[in-house]
Amino acid sequence: MANPVVVGVDGSPSSLHAVEVAAREAGLRGAGLRLVHAFGWPSMHVPPGGPPWNPAAAGVRELVDGTLIKAEQRARRAAPQVEITREVSVGEPLMVLEIESRTATLVVVGSRGLGAFGSLLLGSTAVHLAAHGRCPVLVVRGRPDPNGPVLLAVDGSPAGEKAVEFAFAEASLRGVDLVTLHVWNTRSERAYEGPGDPLNVVVNIERLRDEEQRLLDDTLSPWQERHPRVTVRRVLARSRVRPALIEASREAQLVVAGARGRGGFTGLLLGSVSQALLHHAHCPVAVVRGGKRES
Repeated sequence: MANPVVVGVDGSPSSLHAVEVAAREAGLRGAGLRLVHAFGWPSMHVPPGGPPWNPAAAGVRELVDGTLIKAEQRARRAAPQVEITREVSVGEPLMVLEIESRTATLVVVGSRGLGAFGSLLLGSTAVHLAAHGRCPVLVVRGRPDPNGPVLLAVDGSPAGEKAVEFAFAEASLRGVDLVTLHVWNTRSERAYEGPGDPLNVVVNIERLRDEEQRLLDDTLSPWQERHPRVTVRRVLARSRVRPALIEASREAQLVVAGARGRGGFTGLLLGSVSQALLHHAHCPVAVVRGGKRES
């Protein structure tokens, strides 16, 4: 069996929704589902390998067990055929799920959890995992179109190659079209993360457009040959990058992006485009890191 799909469970409505999505993702892949609850002890020092439950914390085990039972019930309703396991770990959720990502085929989290800052648009766990996860990370958010295509944000960067591979595989698994959107502007050549066209820049628009079309075609052609049954719609748009992708996500069931694109600050682990999608996309977002180049 394939490596499991891992989903973070904290009992919040967002995480329970993520459990349902993760169960369906596991079913698509023929993989098991691993429900993970990270139990932090902010005022206690629990030694490694020590007992997972402290007798002083009366009722804690029952509370956590109840959370996982509820999550498992949701998962079984969503995908009855999927094998489900449960894991409770002592530690910070960020680190626990990052470790889980090393042996997972996919990690799924809700966009907001039960953290102290409930009004934030996106939880810290989702942001951290998107930047540091060792496998693709799916953040469940928005209201996806169940019949919509998979949307791929194409930037043509070497680091984005894994995202292209993942998007083709997802479209094939789901039996839907793949919309590949490459947004360009005259901010600078290949400025994937630029804000838009400055009014005072004079360039050869036709030449630049042809270059961007070539970039899109060169990025997709090898993968289209490997997935001949996937219908690919190539879209080249001159616009502001982030708003264009967010708007396009309205009609998608999933949007896929690399962790970092061209431009920006090379030391950042998560680019501004992927961050914008994580905060504002209208459907779930899969962030795929580029492997060794981004480690």
